[in-house]
Amino acid sequence: MAEPRVLEKLEHIPEKPGVYIMRDRAGAVIYVGKAVSLKNRVRSYFSGQQSPKVRVLVSRVADLEYIVTDTEVEALILECNLIKKYRPRYNVNLKDDKNYPYLKVTVQEEFPRLIITRNMVKDGAKYYGPYTNAGALHDTVGLLRKIFRLRTCTEGQLYNRQRPCLNYHIKRCDAPCMGYISPEAYQEMIKEVCLFLDGRQEDLVRRLQERMEEAAAALEFERAARLRDQIQAVRQVLERQKMVSKGMQDQDIIAFAREGDEACFQIFFVRQGKVVGREHHFLEGTGELERPEIMAAFLKRYYDRVPFIPREILLAEETAEQAVLEEWLSQKRGRRVYLRVPKRGEKAKLAAMVAKNALLVLKEREASWQQEEDRAAAALEELAERLSLPLPPERIECYDISNIQGTLAVGSMVVFTAGKPDKKEYRRFRIKTVQGPDDYAMLREVLYRRFRRTLDDEEGDGEEGGFGQLPDLILIDGGKGQLAAALQVLDRVGFEDIPVFSLAEKKEEVYAPGEEKPLLLPRNSEALYLLQRIRDEAHRFALEYHRRLRQKQLSRSLLDEIPGIGPRRKKALLKSFGSLQNIAQASLEELAAVTGMNRRVAAEVFAFFRNQGVEKEGKGQDY
Repeated sequence: MAEPRVLEKLEHIPEKPGVYIMRDRAGAVIYVGKAVSLKNRVRSYFSGQQSPKVRVLVSRVADLEYIVTDTEVEALILECNLIKKYRPRYNVNLKDDKNYPYLKVTVQEEFPRLIITRNMVKDGAKYYGPYTNAGALHDTVGLLRKIFRLRTCTEGQLYNRQRPCLNYHIKRCDAPCMGYISPEAYQEMIKEVCLFLDGRQEDLVRRLQERMEEAAAALEFERAARLRDQIQAVRQVLERQKMVSKGMQDQDIIAFAREGDEACFQIFFVRQGKVVGREHHFLEGTGELERPEIMAAFLKRYYDRVPFIPREILLAEETAEQAVLEEWLSQKRGRRVYLRVPKRGEKAKLAAMVAKNALLVLKEREASWQQEEDRAAAALEELAERLSLPLPPERIECYDISNIQGTLAVGSMVVFTAGKPDKKEYRRFRIKTVQGPDDYAMLREVLYRRFRRTLDDEEGDGEEGGFGQLPDLILIDGGKGQLAAALQVLDRVGFEDIPVFSLAEKKEEVYAPGEEKPLLLPRNSEALYLLQRIRDEAHRFALEYHRRLRQKQLSRSLLDEIPGIGPRRKKALLKSFGSLQNIAQASLEELAAVTGMNRRVAAEVFAFFRNQGVEKEGKGQDY
C-alpha cells in the first residue's frame, strides 16, 4: 500500500508531459522516469498487476515529485540530466559510465594539448570518446604524439620556461614555449589532429601531401621528409580499417545481446565509409524490459554523454520512442539525425555482424565471470583448510593504517564477499585519539570504532551491511604486533570468537593467534593470492584517503591569506605562474594581467609577498 502522502499527490498529477521523481523514506531518489501523460504513467505504478521489480520499487516509495514540461523531448532531456545527477537505484544503469576516459583536445588554448580525462565539462575543449578500452586510448595518444609534435607541458610551464625541454631535443615538440613555432602554425597542426580523431584520415593525408609538395618545392627537404613520415604513419592506420560503405557516410551501428538482467551493447563507428573503431557497453537492470525499451534506454544513456553524433544511426532492431529520440538527437547534433533499422542489403548485413559481436562479448564475459567465481571458491576452500577455519569465509574484512610520522593518520576497512571486492561496504577512518606515530594505537582505535558501531546498531541484523554485519575472517596488514593489538580490541568488545590473522608484507608471512612461528603458504597458493589481493586493496584504499587529505592540506597556501583572493583567483594565479615562487616574483603588471584579477587585488598580492619575503622562503615549492 502506498504512503498517504503519495496517494494524495496521485490525485493532483496533471495529464501533461514531464518527469516524475520517486524518493524513499530517507529522501534518496530511487527512480526517475518521463511520460507523455504524467497522470496515466505514474498512476499505473500503483494499480493493477505489477512485475516483482515494480512491486519492490513501489513498496519503497515514500514521496513523489513531478516536473511538467512543454514537450516529450524536453521531458527526455530532463530525465537524462536527473538520472545522471542522482543515479537512482531502480533505473537502468549504463555500467561504469562515470569511469570511461575521454580524449580532450584543448582547442581553447593558444597552443592546445592532448589530455586524457574522465570528466567532460563545458570548457571550450573538444572531446572524443568515451573509450571503453583505456589501452587503445593510450595507444592512440602515443601514435598522435609520434605523428605530430604536440606539447605535453602545463600552461604554467609553457609560459615560464627559460629553455626548451627534452621533448624538443628528441623532436617530439616544436617548443611553442620558446616561440619556435607560431600560434597559427600550431593551430594548423591541431586541425590535422582533429581530422585524425574524427576518422577523416583521407582528408588528413591530402592535406599532408599538399604541405609535403610545398615544402619540397621550397627546397625545405627536412620538413618534407617529416611530412612524408607522417603520411606513411596515417596510411598504416588506413590500411587496418575496413571499408563498409561506398557512400562515405558517418554512421554508428548498434546491436545488443541479452542475458538475464544485463545487456551487452556493441557499437561500430563508421567514418567516411570505414570502420574506425568499436566499443561495447553493458546495461544493467534490464530484466523486465522489452527489447525495444532496452534499446531506447541505451540510446538515451549513451548519446547523452558522447561529444559526436553521426547523421545516421543503424540499429539491429526496433527501438521504443523512435520519433522522440530522433528529435532529441537532432537537437543535440544541431542537424538532422536518423535512426534506421535496415531489413535487407549491406546495411542489414552490417547490423547483423555487430549483433554477432555483441553476443560474442557477452558470452566471453559470462565465461570469464564463471572462471573467476570458480577460482574464488577454490581459494576460499583452500584458505579455510590452511587457516583451520570451520567453513570458507563468506565475508572477509581487512584493516590498514596510513600516516607520515603520525600526521594525517587514517585507517581503512575493505570487504571481500565471496572472494570479490565489495566496494559499497568499504569504510575509512580519520584517526582522532592518537598523537604521534603509533600504528598499534591507531589500529586499536579503528577496530574499536568499527565494532563499537556494531554494538550500537539498534537493528543489528546485518541487512544493510556495513558495520551491522560481522565478518567471518579479519585480516590485518602487518605482523605479530598488529595482530596482538587487534586481539586486544576484539576481546574488549566481546567479539573474540571472530578468526583474526595478520599478513606481513616482506616475506608474506601469516601470523595466527597463539602461534609463535608464522605460517608460510606456498607461493603459488590461490589462498595466498587472495590474502595478498585483500591486503593490497586495504593498503591502496588507506593510502588514497591519506593522499587526498594531504593534497587538501597542501592546497592551502599563503594565497589564502591575501584579501580578495578566493578559489577562482587562486586557481587562475597558480595556472598562469605554475608555483607560489613564480607568483611571488611576478611584477604588478603581470599579476594584473591574469584572468579574473584587477589592479587593486594584484597590488594586494604584490605587497603581501614583498612584506612577507616569500621570494626566498617559497623557493622550489609548488602548491
